[in-house]
Amino acid sequence: MRNDLVHRPRRLRRTPALRRLTDTTHIARSNLVLPLFVSEVLPEPRPIDRMPGVVVHTRDTLRKAAAAAAEAGVGALMLFGVPDPDRKDTTGSQAWAADGITQQALTDLAAEVGEKLVLIGDVNLDECTTHGHAGVLGDDGDVDNDATLQTYAKVAVAQAQAGAHMVAPSGMMDGQVAEIRHALDEAGYPHTPILAYAAKYASAFYGPFRQAVNSSLTGGDRATYQQSTAGSVREALHEVCLDVAQGADVVMIKPAGLYLDVIQAVRDQVDVLVAAYQTSGEYAQIEAAAAFGWLEHRDKAIRESLLAIRRAGADLIITYWATEVAKGADH
Repeated sequence: MRNDLVHRPRRLRRTPALRRLTDTTHIARSNLVLPLFVSEVLPEPRPIDRMPGVVVHTRDTLRKAAAAAAEAGVGALMLFGVPDPDRKDTTGSQAWAADGITQQALTDLAAEVGEKLVLIGDVNLDECTTHGHAGVLGDDGDVDNDATLQTYAKVAVAQAQAGAHMVAPSGMMDGQVAEIRHALDEAGYPHTPILAYAAKYASAFYGPFRQAVNSSLTGGDRATYQQSTAGSVREALHEVCLDVAQGADVVMIKPAGLYLDVIQAVRDQVDVLVAAYQTSGEYAQIEAAAAFGWLEHRDKAIRESLLAIRRAGADLIITYWATEVAKGADH
């Protein structure tokens, strides 16, 4: 083989400027989404032990974190409200109450950064139920899919009324996108998009998140409605296509880094935007390895993890590093 052909790829990697010119995968700050936690009762922010650098906010510090994200150029915020434990009940009614913490915080953020950032409400019940499940339980102790759909519709409308620009049903109930789309249209919010958790796995990488939101899940698990970690890509595509057919504007895969094959398959299959959620456990493992000195370059490892998700086909990335990464990301 001719020498000039052998060395062609290396010639394009010879200098930082050449690499910047020829790299084909980029992280745009406007495509990053920052998840934020806000508490109804905390007098000051509470650090999350398993997620160094992440806190559960008060309403006041939430506004400041949102302003910092906007300044960095982050594209959106995804909000998770943590209610007063004494206000939890079996149906999760605080998730749609007008004075629920998520609705109050959305109103705060709409006034603070509503012109600069997309505000995404998480449509679920698990933070607000005494049993910790994502829906209403039936007599058999399992989640009643159809009864849960009615509550999701109320949650989505309440969030839109409070100022959410987009709603994200994350409970993996069958028919959730269609039910929410109908409810939003009937309530006068036909232009509110739906970001559907379309392929959400019963993963071991959610633990720090559950600590953050004071999850009450003590019995059973969510494997009956979340996807099996050993499931096929075909199963994921089936779930995704159902959500698209029901009107999802964006579909999401969660976790992200362990399911790059699913992200790629979904990107090849659908013509809507694809999002991926880099979970609390994915965040924690990199931060922990860096803290113990097991990673030589923390910042490089973070960026590499995001580039892998982007290269697999994700248009949007939900990550707890969004503000930090946005400060050095491509425009």
